Amino acid sequence: MKEIKIGIMGMGTVGSGVYRVIEKEGAYIEHKEGITLTVKSVLALNYSIPIPDEKKVSSIDDLINDDEIEVIVEVMGGIEPAKTFITKALRAGKSVVSANKQLIANHWAELEEEAKKSGAGFYFEASVGGGIPILRTVTESMQANTITSVVSIINGTTNYILTKMTGEGASYEDVLKDAQALGYAEADPTSDVDGFDCMYKLSILASMAFHCRLPIEHIYREGIRNISKDDINYAKQLGMVIKLLAIAKRDGECVELRVHPTMISASHPLANVNDSFNAIMLHGSAVDDVMLYGRGAGDFPTASAVVSDVIVASKTESHKYMTFMNRIGKLSPTLIFNKDWKTSYYLNMSVKNVPGTLAKICAILGEKNISIDSVIQNGGNAKEYTDIVIVTEDAYELSMQAAVEELKNSDVIKNINSLIRVER
Repeated sequence: MKEIKIGIMGMGTVGSGVYRVIEKEGAYIEHKEGITLTVKSVLALNYSIPIPDEKKVSSIDDLINDDEIEVIVEVMGGIEPAKTFITKALRAGKSVVSANKQLIANHWAELEEEAKKSGAGFYFEASVGGGIPILRTVTESMQANTITSVVSIINGTTNYILTKMTGEGASYEDVLKDAQALGYAEADPTSDVDGFDCMYKLSILASMAFHCRLPIEHIYREGIRNISKDDINYAKQLGMVIKLLAIAKRDGECVELRVHPTMISASHPLANVNDSFNAIMLHGSAVDDVMLYGRGAGDFPTASAVVSDVIVASKTESHKYMTFMNRIGKLSPTLIFNKDWKTSYYLNMSVKNVPGTLAKICAILGEKNISIDSVIQNGGNAKEYTDIVIVTEDAYELSMQAAVEELKNSDVIKNINSLIRVER
């Protein structure tokens, strides 16, 4: 029985999960896979679970210079010192398994180049979707397909917040406090609620799905901070729900990449993905629609993906690397990043409650070739201002943005309360 000795960098939520999964499932892994996984050394500033003193090391060099350690797991998070530590490990010929989506989204090309040079493996299934085996599905189960779209819920914190806002009628601020108290949201929730976490994950996932490098600077990003109780209630009236979606679509060499709050029909497959769960829908040329659903974060779900990568790395004699153009500073020369996608829009405005207001709004939208699908108007005749909600037919993004700017300057518009994209 082959024994694989492992070093772990980081002993927070995920690191402790990896340690415990190896302890708990070690015998079963040995039975199924024919290898014994042993955590030999752990490098961490703090330990969230008890670790034997003999396993604790104080320097990355203690892992790098240990010839017995074949695989190093990086679950520290952040760019540095994780990038430096992983680079050292790869240069030493040790395979690395990482869950660090921020690092991978920003420095994948550089790290994979180091892996190629030494022949080491670089694996990161856990960087997207937690315990959902999405990257391996794309690379090892859908090879016969040209994947043309990814529509996904890949942040559990924001999905929890929007689920609670929808189910309880609570405000964003109140639900965020609740999420922080329960440990779903960080004290500084910026990465989650402003869409950065989704942006990193979409860069990785879409690059794999479309087989071309798609850097984060080409992803439109918008978070959920401005979603109001009114938006949630209007969505219900329209038979819809609001989700933070990460969307990627490809038509030939034209790619669109966007992260933003989205209204979807209550009958949409993603509409009932609630709380901290994640789900990812793929459309393949041969298989048609595929959806994967599961826990997108947490100690054991993420550890499941990490340990799976450890097993693959341990049993692979010749590691695979991406064959698409993923070199530093290099993109496919024919690739077009589309910033003017076409979709429907929900527009919530506070307007003057006078005759002709709706006609003026329709005229501005019409000038931009934007047609109206439906209108909701609230407020009695005695009110000086009223809310108008418009859902458009499919329109181009840049035309809609130009229309909103013109509406802001209209003498009948008090405020543009919200603009939310709608996926049919």
